[in-house]
Amino acid sequence: MIRLVVVDDQTLVRQGIRGLLELADDVDVVAEADDGMTGLAAIREHAPDVVLLDLRMPRHDGIWALEALRSARLEVPVLVLTTFDDDELVLAAIRAGARGYLLKDVTLDSLVGAIRTLAEGGTLVQPAITDRVLRAVREGAVLSEDDDGAPVVLGDLTSREVEILRLVAGGYSNREIAHALHLAEGTVKNHVSAVLLKLGTRDRTRAVLRALHHGLLQ
Repeated sequence: MIRLVVVDDQTLVRQGIRGLLELADDVDVVAEADDGMTGLAAIREHAPDVVLLDLRMPRHDGIWALEALRSARLEVPVLVLTTFDDDELVLAAIRAGARGYLLKDVTLDSLVGAIRTLAEGGTLVQPAITDRVLRAVREGAVLSEDDDGAPVVLGDLTSREVEILRLVAGGYSNREIAHALHLAEGTVKNHVSAVLLKLGTRDRTRAVLRALHHGLLQ
């Protein structure tokens, strides 16, 4: 079972998510929270496999929660829920460590699939809002620098690295990529590490967005 914590300030949303996920046979909502602080406490107590996190919340919002998780070195995959007017927050969430994001009008199948992807170590970049995020990037938001704010000089990606990065962008885990390309999982991990180094980033989500921004996956 995939243990899930849902963090959203709207009770109806949380109840709706729980009710929908009861239809999935491999996802268990172990706790709910109504802001970032109570979410952090729930994560500490229940040690979930994935966190489903709203960004817009009163008091301690989603960005606060992501930064608190990073400061506490709690490396749980976080799947952000967002809306079309959240471009800047999505970018901030990615910088703060979110592993994926979806729109709140997502279907049950897409939601469950995204949860499974993150639980297996994957990353999710939803195509429906990628263009909007990239447009914000091109207007000077982020991702033209490395994760420490220094200018990044992009190294040349090999054809194999580009192939693997495309699969990462599709939400595949290292194990799934290894199976698809008939490689050892350790080999895939090494390629992913090389990609992160060349793109000047520390996580898969930002690597995908940076590669898309610079046209490396076209």
